[in-house]
Order: sequence, then structure tokens, then C-alpha cells
Amino acid sequence: MANVKSAKKRVKVSKVRNERNKARNSALKTAIKKANAAIESNAADKEVLVRAAVKKIDQAAAKGLIHKNNAARKVSALSAKLKG
Repeated sequence: MANVKSAKKRVKVSKVRNERNKARNSALKTAIKKANAAIESNAADKEVLVRAAVKKIDQAAAKGLIHKNNAARKVSALSAKLKG
């Protein structure tokens, strides 16, 4: 464990942010999986689920969880799958 006060705080802060990032990443993956499953099963609410997944992707990019190009690629793949 760190001895300096600021280093102790960094340990606490990084732990909190790590847990928050894990939760956001998990929610993002879940939303994408739900959207893909809805598209494949041709569900009635597939547009709603894709819109929700796109929102999660955009939020993740805004928070720095994923790169903006990665987000754009994921959104493009979902929308192409929805159209095709």
C-alpha cells in the first residue's frame, strides 16, 4: 500500500473508476447483444433496441470508455445489420 496521502487517494479513486468502467462496459455489451439478437430473430422491437444500443455506444465514446472510431464502427455495423 502507498504511504503518501495523494497516492492513497489515487488507489481509492482508481478502484472506484475501475468498477464504474466495468459496469458501463458490461451494460454496453449487453445492449449490443440484445440488439443483435433482436435483429436476428426479427423481433418487433428491434429498432428500439438498436436505438438504445447506439445511445449506449455514444455514451461510452463520450466517457472515453471506447475510442470514437470504435464507436462509429459498432454503430455502422448495427445499422447495416438492421437494414440488411
